[in-house]
Amino acid sequence: MRLIKLEQPNCNPCKTVSNYLKQANIHFETVDVTQEPEVAARFGVMGVPVTILLSEQGEEVKRSIGFKPGELDALISDSRVQ
Repeated sequence: MRLIKLEQPNCNPCKTVSNYLKQANIHFETVDVTQEPEVAARFGVMGVPVTILLSEQGEEVKRSIGFKPGELDALISDSRVQ
């Protein structure tokens, strides 16, 4: 499983989510939706930040929209299950 975080430059909630994941020592990929709008379209993202847990096949398993520590903790927990 892997985590991706869709964000925009200078987005304070996006930075907060990144810091939260880094403090939890979680590896995640960052996608700048201004540079890669096709990724946002693929996942139906209308606003950022959005953190998505993907299966090994690249299918969405679960997502968290905005900065919601409880939802992020669930994604972290699920991302560690292999």
